[in-house]
Amino acid sequence: MKGIAVLGSTGSIGVSTLDVVERHPERFRVVALAAHRSVELMLEQCRRVHPSFAVMVDAAAAAALREALCDMDSPPQVLCGAEALETVAALPEVDYVMAAIVGAAGLMSSLAAARAGKRLLLANKEALVVAGAILMRAAQDNCATLLPIDSEHNAIFQCLPPNRQLDGARASEPDRGLRHSGVERILLTASGGPFRDAPAESLAAVTPEQACAHPNWSMGPKISVDSATMMNKGLEVIEACWLFDTAPDRIQVVIHHQSVIHSMVQYNDGSVLAQLGNPDMRTPIAHALAWPERIQAGVEPLDLFNIARLDFEPPAPERFPCLRLAYRAAADGGTAPVVMNAANEVAVAAFLDRRIGFTDIGAVVERTLDALPVESVDLSGLEHVLEVDRIARTEAEQCIARDVA
Repeated sequence: MKGIAVLGSTGSIGVSTLDVVERHPERFRVVALAAHRSVELMLEQCRRVHPSFAVMVDAAAAAALREALCDMDSPPQVLCGAEALETVAALPEVDYVMAAIVGAAGLMSSLAAARAGKRLLLANKEALVVAGAILMRAAQDNCATLLPIDSEHNAIFQCLPPNRQLDGARASEPDRGLRHSGVERILLTASGGPFRDAPAESLAAVTPEQACAHPNWSMGPKISVDSATMMNKGLEVIEACWLFDTAPDRIQVVIHHQSVIHSMVQYNDGSVLAQLGNPDMRTPIAHALAWPERIQAGVEPLDLFNIARLDFEPPAPERFPCLRLAYRAAADGGTAPVVMNAANEVAVAAFLDRRIGFTDIGAVVERTLDALPVESVDLSGLEHVLEVDRIARTEAEQCIARDVA
């Protein structure tokens, strides 16, 4: 019986995680749930899975949850604040931590889980983008197991040789380990989002509603916009560099309309291994929960006759400048990904608030990258990374203010 903390339980990944967990009550016990301010859904989850702890980052939401739970027999202990996320991630009765908090806000709790030696199911790609060197070092030093939840990275993980799956150490030179395993390159698939076929000149008029209407996946607004700009795929390129110890020029992004092949690994003997499945996040969640075993996820089996065809094409650079900027940040290394991620979070929030246009997102990110120097990351702690993140957000806001003015 494995104890699980689900950080971000009211989001789409958290909801899917609980769906899988509840299918296997003999294997898993929910120790802690955590969310920002979604009191009603958190209340329903607490009544259903009976966690020992419930965390609400927002103080008013925590107070409302405590009051709502007062009639429950053996209610969970309600904790409040961002620090409580780190507390439950490191609890001795927690074996697995689902890190599904969106954005840089999930960084500290992911790091706390790694430092506590947990099995870290990482759905928060920004944790690796912002602090990949620190997080991977913490996982290695504390014998934590880091398993990717993003469907693409989970697919790559499944297609790698077993010795590479088990090797959590950083190689002394980029992609040495992959080359010695016969891997030529990683093929990272992308749906292309809702604007993969739209003329580049039409993108300036895109609304938040249009950007959030993903053709294949149901996601939150921030990640939906990132998918529309393909910044999400750029973040995944950087994430893959850390997870699989490789260089960005050995990762190729492939637009695959059907979202059936979740990613591929090309070997030096001409083989290409692919992981296929219906677009349902319960598949990678179940894989990471049970690895190296397999369990039922509640996902319908793939009907190849119904799919009938698989299409592939390269991403158009003029339509997706954010993807180019992510490759630039990955190649520059150091604090460049920190700056890029911070600027993107600020720009996406401004777009969703209708303060800037859709094509301004990439422009804000590029101007912020141009304005700030690339520095080495201090591995001793997060203070430097968080300071760079703060400076980048300020710079991005100033870029937006200048454009709006």
